[in-house]
Amino acid sequence: MNEKRTILLVEDEPNLLAGLREALESEGYWVGAATDGLEAHEALKAGRYDLILLDVMLPHLDGFSLCERIRAEGDQTPVLFLTAKGLPEDRIKGFEAGGDDYLEKPFDLKELLLRVAAILRRTAWYVQSHAELRFGDNTVDFANYQARSWNGLSHELTHKEAMILKLLASRGGSTVTREEILDQVWGYEVFPSTRTIDNFIVRLRKRFESDPERPQFIHTVHGIGYRFTAEGTSNG
Repeated sequence: MNEKRTILLVEDEPNLLAGLREALESEGYWVGAATDGLEAHEALKAGRYDLILLDVMLPHLDGFSLCERIRAEGDQTPVLFLTAKGLPEDRIKGFEAGGDDYLEKPFDLKELLLRVAAILRRTAWYVQSHAELRFGDNTVDFANYQARSWNGLSHELTHKEAMILKLLASRGGSTVTREEILDQVWGYEVFPSTRTIDNFIVRLRKRFESDPERPQFIHTVHGIGYRFTAEGTSNG
């Protein structure tokens, strides 16, 4: 049984909403519900959730647009899209909007529950470990996804950026493979590739390295993955 993790279920089909709510509550989750995008947006402004189960085809504000809106507002709550739109371009659009996973309707209830548990498990270590990181003249507040870099600029990290940086920092200078990063940050999703991680690393270096081409903190271990050193070295 789970420790009352909170889920916002956003679904406009009454029978599916009722069935999913009952199934999630039987697993020990506390479930809030909304039947359109604007109602869901208000619920997210009023309370904090551990996960959003979000239908794509919604009245007033569709799921993709809602996800883009809350990400722009700084809300990094994990989002699992539920949708009948299963084309590859739809999945890509969902991830680009800021989604964390994507399940096509009709889906197996057991698979949904496994995915919910997996997302919550992946995010649990992020919440429980240290809340702030200082390296060089950089400071990162993981609780609020806020950072200040060596040049005095302020940044708002995405959930994925923060999770990757925190994972690397938590390993104390040890190498973290690209496969480990995929498993810890994205889980079993098919969409992300190791190249996706490389692109995230490029973005992090641009923010926190004075010379991204010769990084002092986020190092490439060629053919394997990445290594973080808070004290700063210049070995690439």
